[in-house]
Amino acid sequence: MRLLHTSDWHLGRAFHRVDMLEAQAGFIGHLLRTVREREVDAVVVSGDVYDRAVPSLAAVELFDDALHRLAALGVPTVMISGNHDSARRLGVGAGLIGRAGIHLRTDPAACGTPVVLRDDHGDVAFYGLPYLEPALVKDEFGVDKPGHEAVLAAAVDRVRADLAARPHGTRSVILAHAFVTGGEPSDSERDITVGGVAAVPSGVFDGVDYVALGHLHGCQTLTDRVRYSGSPLPYSFSEAAHRKSMWLVDLGGDGTVSAERVDCPVPRPLARIRGPLEELLADPALARHRESWVEATLTDPVRPGEPMARLTERFPHTLSLVFDPDRAEDERGLSYARRLTGRSDQEIAEDFVAHVRGAGPDGAERGVLRDAFDAVRTDDTVREAGR
Repeated sequence: MRLLHTSDWHLGRAFHRVDMLEAQAGFIGHLLRTVREREVDAVVVSGDVYDRAVPSLAAVELFDDALHRLAALGVPTVMISGNHDSARRLGVGAGLIGRAGIHLRTDPAACGTPVVLRDDHGDVAFYGLPYLEPALVKDEFGVDKPGHEAVLAAAVDRVRADLAARPHGTRSVILAHAFVTGGEPSDSERDITVGGVAAVPSGVFDGVDYVALGHLHGCQTLTDRVRYSGSPLPYSFSEAAHRKSMWLVDLGGDGTVSAERVDCPVPRPLARIRGPLEELLADPALARHRESWVEATLTDPVRPGEPMARLTERFPHTLSLVFDPDRAEDERGLSYARRLTGRSDQEIAEDFVAHVRGAGPDGAERGVLRDAFDAVRTDDTVREAGR
């Protein structure tokens, strides 16, 4: 069976204030052409279909168009909700839509109930594991302490139990939206840390023939059977080095897996340039970035006048301007942005306590901070899901 694995469409999202809807529509067209030309048997979409729990009307219209066009091809599609989606909204009408071959899996309680498709070698069971917010699903899965690994492991246990009751030789595919250990994040994913932990080990999925992951925006291979497709379009300059693509996966009759990357159309390349303003304006090697979306980091010791206006004369599509003066460390210390780079909300809060009080939080205080962040994020998730 040939699968096309994609995720993280983020319909409705902009890129530094640039409307990406046209590029997103272009990607949908590319996906449909790939399905036809490469004779795909099933499409899997591993979450974050929308960028917001309450998407714009234009984003909903694009999704509706995509569903109609996928259904018209007669190729089954399995989708799950991600942490950006409202599971309840995305799942409205799932039963009716399923009759057209578009299978929406947004209910955590249904993790062990697969979409079963057949090929010449027998059944393939597709298990949709939507994004599992630990605090919201811990009771459903009977875990004492909510955490990503605990709830995901419990969900996969349901998958294994269902699979064990199926005919010998039934192959299995899991769609999951999670941060799996070994994955490389970018700046454009929403933090899903719980209790100081975001990642779960890939061993959670042992025994499954193929795991189609969503959440991280870079296309990645964690094992031959566990892969991220990444987002089809860039949503931050941290993705400048990404090769945006989908996975074309051939699942053999004996469960063997082979995969090929299918490149996605690039609306405009990304470029990150750095140096004093006058050098950036004069360097002939940078001429290739004239048509790129540009993030410029200026290292001038003193902020130059009208830097954005001058940059856009040479690089018309400059979207981001960062100042990082090239001064001696003892003159300036680290910039605020640099101090925050790569740090979690928990770490930033602990640094703030140390700055104000002169001493960092003790173990009990760290626990209070961690619980507070978990509670705020859970409240935000509940509010978005209920909108």
